[in-house]
Amino acid sequence: MMLRGRAHVFGDDVNTDVIIPAAYLNTFDPNILREHVMEGVRPGFISEVRQGDILVAGDNFGCGSSREHAPLAIKAAGISAVVASSFARIFFRNAINIGLPALVVKESKRIAEGDELEVLLEDGEVRDITQGFTLRFEPLPPFLMEILSDGGLLEHARKRMGLNV
Repeated sequence: MMLRGRAHVFGDDVNTDVIIPAAYLNTFDPNILREHVMEGVRPGFISEVRQGDILVAGDNFGCGSSREHAPLAIKAAGISAVVASSFARIFFRNAINIGLPALVVKESKRIAEGDELEVLLEDGEVRDITQGFTLRFEPLPPFLMEILSDGGLLEHARKRMGLNV
């Protein structure tokens, strides 16, 4: 699976409070959450995003409170993947559970705002088309790739149980 989009770059220790502010935790409506994604650190971020874009960050992305809302808001905004040097464990699992690729790319800080990226999930590559370099990451194991390709853990479970809900 190949993803392609522009990079939206953030720094280290981006916590769930700035990904989606607490005022919006009373809903799981993706249409509401998307409007407020990243507004705690970049007001108006949603107006910058095009479908398929890629969020890039440094160390410890998604730290802080355990909010399933955070990856849901990111995905609802049209972001196709999050690339970071490292993730808070609970954010990583929540992202995979809703079908949002979270990729550990140690050299993610080489990517600049607005760079055009291609992500080859199975090959473990992030190609920075703008700057002309390729970064490697450990591809996700097959069982996580299966969850992602099914659209998330709930859809994966339904598929495995033969449910068409």
